[in-house]
Amino acid sequence: MSDLQRVAMKQDNADGAVRIIFAHGAGAGLQSDFMQYFALGLALKNIEVVRFNFPYWQKFMDTGVRRPPNPMAELEHCMRTVAQQYNDNKSLYLMGKSMGARVAFRLADELNASAAIALGFPFHPVGKPEKLRLDDLDNSCDQNLIIQGTRDSFGKPEEVAGYNLPKNVSLQWIEHGDHSLEPTKRSGLAREQLWQNAIEQIEKQVRY
Repeated sequence: MSDLQRVAMKQDNADGAVRIIFAHGAGAGLQSDFMQYFALGLALKNIEVVRFNFPYWQKFMDTGVRRPPNPMAELEHCMRTVAQQYNDNKSLYLMGKSMGARVAFRLADELNASAAIALGFPFHPVGKPEKLRLDDLDNSCDQNLIIQGTRDSFGKPEEVAGYNLPKNVSLQWIEHGDHSLEPTKRSGLAREQLWQNAIEQIEKQVRY
């Protein structure tokens, strides 16, 4: 990618037994609290985590001017280019938050990933439940994972129950979580409790 020099990357625990390449969502880059918490939490589980900014987010960081996300083909090109920086035989998992999860699932076969992992899959745009994005989930990995909050406005339990999900997609619900797996104040839970729950689900998914 011609922009690769200008796209920030952050690697946590380079000696981890497996590698997760972790793509951000539409509204925040690699340095968000969410991205950092998951990356560092997984690094403590003997996992190498590689975060990166998509080009539109990097331009926002460089200029202060917000831009809409790149087209899907450019998002895929960016994640593919990050993955291709590594030519060892470490087991690879592709993970993403929301928009980044769509990219991860779409690239899993091409990049020979062991699995794709979604943190809040955007099954449909908010308020448009008829515009489903289930085609993005099709890949030939043995077992993919979606971790979804029960309050996620991009796909609530009662909606998702009616979807014909691929057989190789496992769905784990995080009680009280929204699209960023954050709880309500009324629940009495801290977001870190929900995030740690999700990290433990990811750890179960990974084969060392």
